[in-house]
Amino acid sequence: MFKLATNFYNLFFGLFGRNWITLIGSLTATISAFMIIFFIIIGVTGYEITPYIGIMAFLLLPIFFIAGIVILLIGIYKDHIERKRLSSLGKNQSPYPTIDLNEQHTRKMFALSISIIIATFLVLSIAIYHSIHFMDTVTFCGKVCHTVMEPEYVSYTNSPHARVKCVECHIGPGADWFVKSKISGVRQVFATMLKTYHRPTPSPVENLRPSRDTCEQCHWPEHFSGSQLKIITRYGKDEKNTPRKTILNLHVGGGPLENGIHSWHIDKTKNTTYIATDKKRQKIEWVRVETNGKEIIYKTPEFDENKIDIARAEKRLMDCIDCHNRPTHIFYLPAEAIDRALNFGEINKKLPYIKKIGTETLENLDINSENAKKKIRDNIEGFYKEKYPEIYNNKSEEINKAIKTIQNIYRKNVFPEMNVTWNTYPNNIGHYKFPGCFRCHDGNHIAEDGSKISSDCDTCHKIITMDEVNPEFLNILE
Repeated sequence: MFKLATNFYNLFFGLFGRNWITLIGSLTATISAFMIIFFIIIGVTGYEITPYIGIMAFLLLPIFFIAGIVILLIGIYKDHIERKRLSSLGKNQSPYPTIDLNEQHTRKMFALSISIIIATFLVLSIAIYHSIHFMDTVTFCGKVCHTVMEPEYVSYTNSPHARVKCVECHIGPGADWFVKSKISGVRQVFATMLKTYHRPTPSPVENLRPSRDTCEQCHWPEHFSGSQLKIITRYGKDEKNTPRKTILNLHVGGGPLENGIHSWHIDKTKNTTYIATDKKRQKIEWVRVETNGKEIIYKTPEFDENKIDIARAEKRLMDCIDCHNRPTHIFYLPAEAIDRALNFGEINKKLPYIKKIGTETLENLDINSENAKKKIRDNIEGFYKEKYPEIYNNKSEEINKAIKTIQNIYRKNVFPEMNVTWNTYPNNIGHYKFPGCFRCHDGNHIAEDGSKISSDCDTCHKIITMDEVNPEFLNILE
C-alpha cells in the first residue's frame, strides 16, 4: 500500500510538478474535485444541503475546479515555451515531450494522464449537472438571497402551491425559457451583490411566461365547467366576533359552456386584450374583445389617446395571471388573515373583541416598527388586563395562543427590509379591498355603439346571502 502511494506520488509530481504553475493548478483542481464529490455523496445519502453548502459545493467549487484546470494548462504552455527556448540554445531539449511507450515510466505517465483527463470530464460533467439541478431547487430560489427573496419564499411555503417547485411556474418546460431564465438570473445576481435590487420586488413580473405554458400544465381550462358554491365567513368587530356568511353560486365556466368566468376570459375563440396605464396593471382603460370574427373596443372616459399611442402601447392578451395574480405568493390583509385564523381555530372565537383588537393592532403597526412582536403582545395583553381582567386570568393560555397567531400573521405578511406591507401587492381575484374584477367590470368601459362591459354581479356569481348571521340556506344544505 505504501509502495503504491509512493509510486502515485512520484508519477503525479513527475507529471504536474514541472513548474510551480502546473503544481498550483493541479492541486487546486484535485482538491476541488474531491470536495465536489464529497458534497455530492452527502446529498445522495440524504443529508440536507443548506443554501450556503449548496453555493459552495455546486457553484463555487466548480469554478475553482475549472480555474485549476486553466492554471494547469497555462503551466503546461509555460513548460512548452521553456523547452522551446532551451532547444533553440542547443541544450539537447526538444520543444515537446518525447512519448516513447516502450519505456515503462512513460507508459505509466501516459496512463495516468489519460485517467486524469477522463476523471476531469467526469467530475466536470457531474458538477455542471448538480449546479444546474441546485439552481432549480426551491432552496436556491428562496433561501440563497435571503433578504431579497424572503417575502416570496415565506408566502410560497404557506400557499396552495407549496409542493410545486419555483421553476415549474416561473420557467416551465423547454430549453428556450430555461436559457432565458439563466441569462436573467445573471443580472439578478449582480443586482443582489451590488444591492441595486428593488424594494419591494416589482409586481407583476415583466416578461413572465404565458400561463398556457405553465399554469395549464396542471390546470386544464377545457375541463372547467358549471358553477360552484362558495361560502365566505367574515367575523364582526363586535364583542362576540359574530360570524357573517356570504354565499355565492360562482359561475366558473370553461369547457363546453358559453358563459361563466373562464368561458369569456380564457376561451381561445374569445380573445380579450387590454392596455394598462400603470405598472401594477390596476388601471385598465382600454379593452379589445374579439369573438366570432368581430372586434369591439371598450374605453373609459379617462383614456387619453393623445398621451397613449395605442399602436405602440403594450397590449396584453388576458390569461390566468391577470386575475389569479397571486396564486402562490399570497399576502393577506389584517382583517382577512384574522378571519382565516378564526375559521381554522387558531384563535378562540370566544375571546371578546379579538377580531377588532387583533385587526387594529396589526393595522396600526409601523412597517419599520422595531420589536413588533412585543408591541403586539403588549397591546393585546393590555386590552384584556384592562377591559376583561377575569378572562385575562382564566384564559391566559387562549390569549397567548391568539397573540402568537397574530404575531405569526405579521411575520408572514410584513417584511420591513423589503418595504413589503399590507397593501404592497394587490390581489385581483374577486374584488375584496382591491379593484380586481372592477378594473374592467365597472360599467365605465364603453364601446362606440354605446355598449358597456357588464358590471352586473350575476355575470360572475349569483348572490345567495350577503353578510348574514346564521343564514337559512345553510340549514337547507344540511
